[in-house]
Amino acid sequence: MLGSSFRTARRLCSSLSSSVLLDDCSLQHHLSSSIGKASYGASSVIETNNCTNRASSSNEIGPCSSLVTSAHALRSSRAGARRPRLPLVRTRQQQKKMTTDADAYSAIELALDSVVKIFTVSSSPNYFLPWQNKSQRESMGSGFVIPGRKILTNAHVVADHTFVLVRKHGSPTKYRAEVQAIGHECDLAILVVESEEFWEGMNFLELGDIPYLQEAVAVVGYPQGGDNISVTKGVVSRVEPTQYVHGATQLMAIQIDAAINPGNSGGPAIMGNKVAGVAFQNLAGAENIGYIIPVPVIKHFLAGVEESGKYVGFCSLGLLCQPTENIQLRNHFKMQSEMTGVLVSKINPLSDAYNILKKDDIILTFDGVPIANDGTVPFRNRERITFDYLVSMKKPNETAVVKVLRDGKEYEFNITLRPLQPLVPVHQFDKLPSYYIFAGLLFVPLTQPYLHEFGEDWYNSSPRRLCERALRELPKKAGEQLVILSQVLMDDINAGYERLAELQVKKVNGVEIENLKHLCQLVENCSKESVRFDLDDERVIALNYHLAKIATAIILKRHRIPSAMSSDLVDEQKGAELGLVCSS
Repeated sequence: MLGSSFRTARRLCSSLSSSVLLDDCSLQHHLSSSIGKASYGASSVIETNNCTNRASSSNEIGPCSSLVTSAHALRSSRAGARRPRLPLVRTRQQQKKMTTDADAYSAIELALDSVVKIFTVSSSPNYFLPWQNKSQRESMGSGFVIPGRKILTNAHVVADHTFVLVRKHGSPTKYRAEVQAIGHECDLAILVVESEEFWEGMNFLELGDIPYLQEAVAVVGYPQGGDNISVTKGVVSRVEPTQYVHGATQLMAIQIDAAINPGNSGGPAIMGNKVAGVAFQNLAGAENIGYIIPVPVIKHFLAGVEESGKYVGFCSLGLLCQPTENIQLRNHFKMQSEMTGVLVSKINPLSDAYNILKKDDIILTFDGVPIANDGTVPFRNRERITFDYLVSMKKPNETAVVKVLRDGKEYEFNITLRPLQPLVPVHQFDKLPSYYIFAGLLFVPLTQPYLHEFGEDWYNSSPRRLCERALRELPKKAGEQLVILSQVLMDDINAGYERLAELQVKKVNGVEIENLKHLCQLVENCSKESVRFDLDDERVIALNYHLAKIATAIILKRHRIPSAMSSDLVDEQKGAELGLVCSS
């Protein structure tokens, strides 16, 4: 399926083949429920000697060179001639290797005063008990200095952070760093360090261009297995949209054959004297297949932060599209022989395209670029890439010209693009989960991190109905949430309702709820003697309002829960009588 909008990212352990790289066993275990098991191969660290080319002379080129030289000397002595020895011609592969080595050594010199090691202390929320966090853990990653006295790294290196330190090469001192901006979809983050001492002798790296296939790159960072800086070398093998595991989004990525290990995350991939990308993940079950975030994605992230002061996201058309490779399908929709495009299957109601395009439209071009029947557009030297890339590189609120075929006639429309949020959030990093407790009934909005709490195989072990809604349903209006009864904290007042856990809540006193905040308002402002909740499967919960309020305070104290609602709900309701804080 094509299209970059509400194609909900399925972070399935059984299907995702990539995994973020973190230099910490406990953190890998923590992430395994949502991103699958990683397969980390040994890094190919650059060495001064190479086992396949141990020539002792500059004229010797490989393991067989000594035999060639001996034979040449033997022929010369038999002939009795004293001819000068001719330099042996290096093969193309050996010349390429020497160039790669030179680039790698240059990358080392360039990176010594630019690449830093990052130490992160983090604590993620417990979505089953949303009023508390999981245990603290430590992890390590890499980063590098960019213009403006900033450090660029991966978002997953500092996700859910509580404390961040950085250390530069050759220094025993760690300096406190703050996260200035973070984009989880593109797995990038910006750190700032206030200490003037840290910046002494530091140099920034410049961003380059997208490397071509077979161009050499050197990945610099601090992978596991040692404490000093490390360099791995390789060549570019593929450039195409790839699943970003951390953010569960589809953006352009560069595949290289250099080893990228835990701890390499956030380190630069250097080509020549400029940055070609940021290392961020590898391919599970494969050796020496790593991925780097390309410069266009990095620049899009940095430009958004510079313009608005915060991460702005990547745009989407809000479409789900189908290829039109079948000739019978093209004939059915009256496509002429020279026409190519993709079929619109579904449109996100929150997108601008919802009021412009229609189901069964054929998208022929995007900003004048023809779209092939398989959904790809031309890219560089005879390469092709899905047209999602053109959409994602647009700035928020920028307009695109889309040509469509509708009922055999061609039309052109101007469509405004902006980032779109799914009905069920794919991730919830760096924020506390929302919750509301009433009479021991724990209400939460449905999120994929909540489903991940069911274990590594959450797609099969979580409630089937909730899982399907998380992956398929679309929002009908802005701010809409699916609210569920997560669990029942047992008490006399709610006895018998425990079997209704994990069902969606649809109405409160006959009013359809829009989100958790709306449910909270309806309950807290209830003027009736009893409160009625309508759930999935036509199930009903009814409680005496006065007795339920009394029971709520008792249940909170029994379970040592500091508040009946999360801080975001308290902030939203500031000034109203909402704060049911447990008495000491």
